[in-house]
Amino acid sequence: MGRTTVETAGVDNLSDITVAVYGLGKMGLPLAAVLADAGAQVRGVDIDADTVAAVNEGDSPVAEPGLQDLLDEHAGSALTATTDGRNAARGSDVMIVLVPTLIDDAATPDLAPVLAAAETISGGVEAGDMVILESTVPPGTTAGEFVDAIEPANLTAGEDFHAAHCPERTSSGRVLEDLTESYPKIVGGLTSAGTEAAADFYRTFNNPGVIELPDATAAEAVKVFEGVYRDVNIALANELAKACEEWGLDAAAVFDSANTQPYCNIHDPGVGVGGHCIPVYPHFVMNRAEDTPLLRTARQVNEGMPEHTVTITESLLRENDVPTESASVLVLGLTYRPGVDETRFTPTFDVVNLLQERGADVWAHDPLLSPTAIEDSGAEAATNPFEQAWDAVVLATGHEEYESLDLERLSETMRTPVLVDGRNFFKPEAVTAFTYACIGDGTTGC
Repeated sequence: MGRTTVETAGVDNLSDITVAVYGLGKMGLPLAAVLADAGAQVRGVDIDADTVAAVNEGDSPVAEPGLQDLLDEHAGSALTATTDGRNAARGSDVMIVLVPTLIDDAATPDLAPVLAAAETISGGVEAGDMVILESTVPPGTTAGEFVDAIEPANLTAGEDFHAAHCPERTSSGRVLEDLTESYPKIVGGLTSAGTEAAADFYRTFNNPGVIELPDATAAEAVKVFEGVYRDVNIALANELAKACEEWGLDAAAVFDSANTQPYCNIHDPGVGVGGHCIPVYPHFVMNRAEDTPLLRTARQVNEGMPEHTVTITESLLRENDVPTESASVLVLGLTYRPGVDETRFTPTFDVVNLLQERGADVWAHDPLLSPTAIEDSGAEAATNPFEQAWDAVVLATGHEEYESLDLERLSETMRTPVLVDGRNFFKPEAVTAFTYACIGDGTTGC
């Protein structure tokens, strides 16, 4: 490394290494900051000029615990940012791509941001460098489209410079910890030498170590399969939860008891699955493998949970002689996960849309989002849960702030005290004043 030859195994510290990180978003900027903190000279690259300016000024555009402290220490010195990705590649030893990979309207993987970054790198990569793809991609991408895009006319990946896949394994709210302390890093290169070089690089700052896989495609599959496992398990939980509703059982009690057996790990049911990972990664497999009926069924089950939630809400409104088309409904929580201000693929937007399609007047509240962000869901923004005399309240995301929600006051201010608990969030003894239903609990009003 460090402008030597491609045969060099790797490094044991980052003090003489310059790294370019492409993508300064929720995962890329924390990685850049961690690398700077580990001793590397880091050039962050992003197409958004405002993001680049904020990083160079030492202001984090990403809300992540501990990140601002690292920028306070390293921005402007060990960590700088630029929109000129080609020039950043020219002066770097290691180039890491960590840009979003989503799906288009036809559920086809969208690799455009990854390939755009790769093409930029191709204008600056030199012999002896290492290019690493951390973005989660369909298996086969690194050795296929990515290598095709990063190779300049005069160099060959795997011969003149290393290329590897090393998937990010982080979660919003704990990214810095996950980068350094939580899990082993997964690496797979185009060649065994590339795998070894990438492994040595990550061992310099990831304390749990590195798992070396035979090739880049295997490393890609690890990350994709992690997300697929969760999607399928959540679909199983949702399907069993609906069975419990039919049978008059409390799914939470049944699942908890079943999970005391060490070979059983049923996840939690709920309104649906969101975020940029779990709803997306199954399509990375379905798009490239011929026989995936289980994955397709799991997606259908999870995508159907917002409608199931709305159906429960309508049922409880009917019990109170309130037509859906004349009901005023408040949805609590829009982000896909508690404590994370991310609405990408959140199932709550579907809940809002379905309620509106059935004629309800829909409002939403989320302590993490601005009124403008809330209105992006299509709902009106509520400044607090007691703003109006609602006919129904639907808890969709169990934010910590809702743990102190005054339910007695809420029931008293509602025109029709209907409460639908989409996350098994409220204690049974706290909701006796409501016509109440909890998804998966057939002992309530489901």
